Amino acid sequence: MNKFSDRIGITTSVKEMQINSIDDELMNGLWNAVKIHVLDPLYKASFEAYGPDEFKLFCMELWHSFYKLPVDNVPNNNFDCIKHIRNWFYNKADWYEIYNFIEFITKLNTNTIHFDKARFINFCESVLVKEFSGYRFVNGSLAPITNQYEIGEVETALNYSSQFTPLNGVNVHLKSALSKLSDKNNPDYRNSIKESISAVESIVKVISQNSSDSLAVALDKIKVKINLHAALEKGFKQIYGYASDASGIRHALMDNTQCEFEDAKYMLISCSAFINYLIVKADKAGIRLE
Repeated sequence: MNKFSDRIGITTSVKEMQINSIDDELMNGLWNAVKIHVLDPLYKASFEAYGPDEFKLFCMELWHSFYKLPVDNVPNNNFDCIKHIRNWFYNKADWYEIYNFIEFITKLNTNTIHFDKARFINFCESVLVKEFSGYRFVNGSLAPITNQYEIGEVETALNYSSQFTPLNGVNVHLKSALSKLSDKNNPDYRNSIKESISAVESIVKVISQNSSDSLAVALDKIKVKINLHAALEKGFKQIYGYASDASGIRHALMDNTQCEFEDAKYMLISCSAFINYLIVKADKAGIRLE
Protein backbone atom coordinates (compact mmCIF):
# COMPACT_ATOMS: atom_id res chain seq x y z
CA MET A 1 0.00 0.00 0.00
CA ASN A 2 1.27 3.48 -0.85
CA LYS A 3 2.30 5.74 1.98
CA PHE A 4 -0.13 8.44 3.17
CA SER A 5 2.15 11.19 1.83
CA ASP A 6 2.22 9.51 -1.60
CA ARG A 7 -1.57 9.25 -1.73
CA ILE A 8 -2.08 12.96 -1.05
CA GLY A 9 0.64 14.01 -3.49
CA ILE A 10 3.24 15.41 -1.09
CA THR A 11 5.78 12.70 -1.90
CA THR A 12 6.04 10.15 -4.70
CA SER A 13 7.13 6.54 -4.81
CA VAL A 14 7.93 6.71 -8.53
CA LYS A 15 11.65 6.68 -9.35
CA GLU A 16 13.82 7.03 -12.43
CA MET A 17 15.84 4.03 -13.55
CA GLN A 18 19.26 4.17 -11.89
CA ILE A 19 21.90 3.44 -14.52
CA ASN A 20 24.92 5.61 -13.72
CA SER A 21 24.15 6.42 -10.12
CA ILE A 22 22.96 5.03 -6.80
CA ASP A 23 20.63 7.11 -4.65
CA ASP A 24 20.57 7.03 -0.84
CA GLU A 25 17.74 4.51 -0.63
CA LEU A 26 19.47 2.05 -2.95
CA MET A 27 22.79 2.56 -1.19
CA ASN A 28 21.22 1.99 2.22
CA GLY A 29 19.47 -1.15 1.01
CA LEU A 30 22.68 -2.65 -0.38
CA TRP A 31 24.60 -1.75 2.78
CA ASN A 32 21.90 -3.45 4.86
CA ALA A 33 22.36 -6.58 2.74
CA VAL A 34 26.11 -6.55 3.47
CA LYS A 35 25.65 -5.81 7.16
CA ILE A 36 22.83 -8.26 7.87
CA HIS A 37 23.95 -11.21 5.77
CA VAL A 38 27.75 -10.94 5.75
CA LEU A 39 29.36 -8.69 8.34
CA ASP A 40 27.08 -9.41 11.30
CA PRO A 41 27.17 -13.23 10.97
CA LEU A 42 30.95 -13.27 10.52
CA TYR A 43 31.48 -10.78 13.36
CA LYS A 44 29.28 -12.83 15.69
CA ALA A 45 31.03 -16.06 14.69
CA SER A 46 34.41 -14.49 15.51
CA PHE A 47 33.46 -14.64 19.21
CA GLU A 48 32.17 -18.21 19.06
CA ALA A 49 34.47 -20.09 16.68
CA TYR A 50 37.31 -22.26 17.92
CA GLY A 51 38.92 -22.34 14.48
CA PRO A 52 40.15 -19.48 12.26
CA ASP A 53 38.58 -16.05 12.74
CA GLU A 54 36.52 -15.96 9.53
CA PHE A 55 35.74 -12.28 9.96
CA LYS A 56 39.47 -11.58 9.94
CA LEU A 57 39.89 -13.86 6.92
CA PHE A 58 37.15 -11.88 5.14
CA CYS A 59 38.90 -8.59 5.92
CA MET A 60 42.28 -9.90 4.80
CA GLU A 61 40.75 -11.02 1.50
CA LEU A 62 38.91 -7.70 1.15
CA TRP A 63 42.07 -5.64 1.73
CA HIS A 64 44.21 -7.81 -0.53
CA SER A 65 41.89 -8.64 -3.45
CA PHE A 66 39.41 -5.77 -3.50
CA TYR A 67 40.91 -2.67 -1.88
CA LYS A 68 44.41 -3.65 -3.11
CA LEU A 69 45.86 -2.40 0.17
CA PRO A 70 48.59 -3.83 2.44
CA VAL A 71 47.05 -6.47 4.69
CA ASP A 72 49.04 -5.21 7.66
CA ASN A 73 46.78 -2.13 7.51
CA VAL A 74 43.75 -4.22 8.46
CA PRO A 75 42.61 -2.93 11.88
CA ASN A 76 43.27 -5.34 14.73
CA ASN A 77 39.82 -4.76 16.17
CA ASN A 78 36.98 -6.33 14.15
CA PHE A 79 34.62 -3.51 15.08
CA ASP A 80 37.12 -1.01 13.63
CA CYS A 81 37.16 -3.10 10.44
CA ILE A 82 33.41 -2.65 10.08
CA LYS A 83 33.77 1.11 10.62
CA HIS A 84 36.45 1.23 7.92
CA ILE A 85 34.32 -0.76 5.44
CA ARG A 86 31.28 1.39 6.16
CA ASN A 87 33.23 4.63 5.75
CA TRP A 88 34.58 3.45 2.39
CA PHE A 89 31.13 2.33 1.26
CA TYR A 90 29.38 5.62 2.10
CA ASN A 91 32.09 8.25 1.72
CA LYS A 92 34.68 7.03 -0.78
CA ALA A 93 33.14 4.53 -3.20
CA ASP A 94 31.74 5.59 -6.56
CA TRP A 95 28.42 4.04 -7.59
CA TYR A 96 30.07 1.38 -9.76
CA GLU A 97 32.52 0.46 -6.96
CA ILE A 98 29.57 -0.38 -4.73
CA TYR A 99 28.36 -2.85 -7.36
CA ASN A 100 31.95 -4.17 -7.63
CA PHE A 101 31.90 -4.71 -3.87
CA ILE A 102 28.58 -6.56 -3.98
CA GLU A 103 29.92 -8.80 -6.75
CA PHE A 104 33.16 -9.38 -4.87
CA ILE A 105 31.21 -10.75 -1.91
CA THR A 106 29.23 -13.13 -4.13
CA LYS A 107 32.50 -14.58 -5.48
CA LEU A 108 33.95 -15.41 -2.05
CA ASN A 109 34.64 -19.05 -1.24
CA THR A 110 32.00 -19.98 1.32
CA ASN A 111 33.91 -23.14 2.20
CA THR A 112 36.43 -20.86 3.89
CA ILE A 113 34.31 -17.84 4.80
CA HIS A 114 30.92 -19.11 5.88
CA PHE A 115 27.86 -16.96 5.19
CA ASP A 116 24.57 -17.59 3.43
CA LYS A 117 25.41 -16.42 -0.09
CA ALA A 118 21.97 -17.27 -1.50
CA ARG A 119 20.20 -15.17 1.13
CA PHE A 120 22.63 -12.32 0.52
CA ILE A 121 21.98 -12.36 -3.24
CA ASN A 122 18.21 -12.63 -2.75
CA PHE A 123 18.24 -9.68 -0.34
CA CYS A 124 20.31 -7.60 -2.79
CA GLU A 125 18.01 -8.56 -5.66
CA SER A 126 14.93 -7.43 -3.75
CA VAL A 127 16.63 -4.08 -3.08
CA LEU A 128 17.64 -3.67 -6.75
CA VAL A 129 14.05 -4.29 -7.84
CA LYS A 130 12.42 -2.07 -5.22
CA GLU A 131 14.77 0.86 -5.75
CA PHE A 132 14.57 0.63 -9.57
CA SER A 133 18.21 -0.17 -10.21
CA GLY A 134 19.26 -0.74 -13.80
CA TYR A 135 21.09 -3.93 -12.79
CA ARG A 136 20.14 -7.45 -11.71
CA PHE A 137 21.95 -10.68 -10.87
CA VAL A 138 22.28 -12.87 -13.95
CA ASN A 139 24.12 -16.18 -13.47
CA GLY A 140 25.61 -14.85 -10.26
CA SER A 141 26.95 -11.59 -11.74
CA LEU A 142 25.41 -8.14 -11.92
CA ALA A 143 24.30 -7.27 -15.44
CA PRO A 144 22.49 -4.27 -16.96
CA ILE A 145 18.82 -4.78 -17.71
CA THR A 146 18.57 -1.62 -19.80
CA ASN A 147 20.82 1.03 -21.34
CA GLN A 148 20.88 4.71 -22.19
CA TYR A 149 19.63 4.06 -25.74
CA GLU A 150 16.52 2.31 -24.45
CA ILE A 151 15.88 5.05 -21.90
CA GLY A 152 16.43 7.61 -24.65
CA GLU A 153 13.61 6.07 -26.70
CA VAL A 154 11.18 6.52 -23.82
CA GLU A 155 12.37 10.06 -23.07
CA THR A 156 12.10 11.08 -26.74
CA ALA A 157 8.56 9.74 -27.01
CA LEU A 158 7.55 11.49 -23.78
CA ASN A 159 9.14 14.77 -24.85
CA TYR A 160 7.66 14.89 -28.33
CA SER A 161 4.19 13.79 -27.27
CA SER A 162 4.10 16.52 -24.63
CA GLN A 163 4.57 19.28 -27.19
CA PHE A 164 1.49 18.82 -29.37
CA THR A 165 -2.15 18.71 -28.33
CA PRO A 166 -3.21 15.80 -30.62
CA LEU A 167 -0.59 13.65 -28.93
CA ASN A 168 -1.76 14.37 -25.38
CA GLY A 169 -3.27 10.90 -25.18
CA VAL A 170 0.05 9.33 -26.15
CA ASN A 171 1.81 11.31 -23.44
CA VAL A 172 -0.72 10.43 -20.75
CA HIS A 173 -0.52 6.70 -21.52
CA LEU A 174 3.29 6.68 -21.63
CA LYS A 175 3.54 8.55 -18.34
CA SER A 176 1.09 6.13 -16.78
CA ALA A 177 3.01 3.13 -18.12
CA LEU A 178 6.28 4.50 -16.72
CA SER A 179 4.68 5.36 -13.40
CA LYS A 180 3.18 1.89 -12.97
CA LEU A 181 6.50 0.30 -13.93
CA SER A 182 8.66 2.41 -11.61
CA ASP A 183 6.44 2.58 -8.52
CA LYS A 184 8.74 1.06 -5.92
CA ASN A 185 5.94 0.50 -3.40
CA ASN A 186 3.34 -1.05 -5.66
CA PRO A 187 4.55 -1.74 -9.22
CA ASP A 188 1.73 -2.71 -11.58
CA TYR A 189 3.41 -4.47 -14.50
CA ARG A 190 0.17 -5.77 -15.98
CA ASN A 191 -1.40 -2.35 -16.34
CA SER A 192 1.90 -0.78 -17.38
CA ILE A 193 1.80 -3.08 -20.43
CA LYS A 194 -1.77 -2.02 -21.09
CA GLU A 195 -0.85 1.66 -20.95
CA SER A 196 2.13 1.19 -23.29
CA ILE A 197 -0.10 -0.48 -25.88
CA SER A 198 -2.74 2.23 -25.41
CA ALA A 199 -0.09 4.85 -26.23
CA VAL A 200 0.52 3.12 -29.58
CA GLU A 201 -3.21 2.94 -30.23
CA SER A 202 -3.48 6.63 -29.52
CA ILE A 203 -0.86 7.74 -32.06
CA VAL A 204 -2.04 5.46 -34.87
CA LYS A 205 -5.56 6.85 -34.40
CA VAL A 206 -4.17 10.40 -34.69
CA ILE A 207 -2.43 9.48 -37.94
CA SER A 208 -5.46 7.59 -39.30
CA GLN A 209 -7.65 10.55 -38.21
CA ASN A 210 -10.34 8.31 -36.77
CA SER A 211 -10.53 7.92 -32.99
CA SER A 212 -12.88 4.94 -33.27
CA ASP A 213 -10.38 2.79 -35.19
CA SER A 214 -8.89 -0.25 -33.55
CA LEU A 215 -5.14 -0.59 -33.62
CA ALA A 216 -5.34 -3.11 -36.46
CA VAL A 217 -7.70 -0.97 -38.57
CA ALA A 218 -5.66 2.17 -37.95
CA LEU A 219 -2.47 0.38 -39.00
CA ASP A 220 -4.20 -0.77 -42.19
CA LYS A 221 -5.09 2.84 -42.95
CA ILE A 222 -1.77 4.48 -42.15
CA LYS A 223 0.46 1.92 -43.90
CA VAL A 224 -0.30 3.61 -47.21
CA LYS A 225 -0.11 7.15 -45.83
CA ILE A 226 3.33 6.72 -44.28
CA ASN A 227 4.72 3.96 -46.53
CA LEU A 228 4.78 1.34 -43.79
CA HIS A 229 6.30 -1.89 -45.07
CA ALA A 230 3.87 -4.82 -45.02
CA ALA A 231 6.28 -7.00 -43.04
CA LEU A 232 6.68 -4.29 -40.42
CA GLU A 233 2.94 -3.80 -40.24
CA LYS A 234 2.43 -7.52 -39.67
CA GLY A 235 5.18 -7.59 -37.08
CA PHE A 236 3.72 -4.66 -35.16
CA LYS A 237 0.31 -6.31 -35.13
CA GLN A 238 1.80 -9.51 -33.78
CA ILE A 239 3.77 -7.68 -31.11
CA TYR A 240 1.14 -5.28 -29.90
CA GLY A 241 -1.94 -7.34 -30.64
CA TYR A 242 -5.39 -6.19 -31.67
CA ALA A 243 -7.01 -3.63 -29.37
CA SER A 244 -10.44 -5.21 -29.68
CA ASP A 245 -9.59 -8.85 -30.44
CA ALA A 246 -9.96 -11.13 -27.43
CA SER A 247 -7.48 -13.58 -28.92
CA GLY A 248 -4.83 -10.93 -29.48
CA ILE A 249 -1.47 -10.76 -27.73
CA ARG A 250 -2.61 -7.78 -25.73
CA HIS A 251 -5.32 -9.81 -24.05
CA ALA A 252 -3.07 -12.80 -23.63
CA LEU A 253 -0.67 -10.58 -21.71
CA MET A 254 -3.47 -9.08 -19.69
CA ASP A 255 -4.76 -12.53 -18.76
CA ASN A 256 -1.31 -13.50 -17.50
CA THR A 257 -1.20 -12.58 -13.84
CA GLN A 258 2.54 -13.34 -13.73
CA CYS A 259 3.63 -10.31 -15.74
CA GLU A 260 7.05 -9.25 -14.50
CA PHE A 261 9.32 -6.24 -14.69
CA GLU A 262 11.10 -7.37 -17.85
CA ASP A 263 7.75 -7.85 -19.66
CA ALA A 264 6.54 -4.35 -18.81
CA LYS A 265 9.94 -2.78 -19.52
CA TYR A 266 10.12 -4.46 -22.92
CA MET A 267 6.66 -3.20 -23.88
CA LEU A 268 7.35 0.36 -22.71
CA ILE A 269 10.62 0.59 -24.64
CA SER A 270 9.24 -1.16 -27.74
CA CYS A 271 6.09 0.97 -27.82
CA SER A 272 8.13 4.15 -27.30
CA ALA A 273 10.46 3.18 -30.16
CA PHE A 274 7.46 2.44 -32.40
CA ILE A 275 5.87 5.78 -31.51
CA ASN A 276 9.11 7.59 -32.37
CA TYR A 277 9.28 5.67 -35.65
CA LEU A 278 5.69 6.60 -36.55
CA ILE A 279 6.32 10.26 -35.76
CA VAL A 280 9.30 10.34 -38.14
CA LYS A 281 7.41 8.46 -40.88
CA ALA A 282 4.38 10.76 -40.54
CA ASP A 283 6.61 13.83 -40.76
CA LYS A 284 8.29 12.50 -43.91
CA ALA A 285 4.86 11.84 -45.42
CA GLY A 286 3.84 15.44 -44.76
CA ILE A 287 1.32 14.51 -42.03
CA ARG A 288 1.30 17.22 -39.39
CA LEU A 289 0.73 15.99 -35.85
CA GLU A 290 0.55 19.43 -34.32
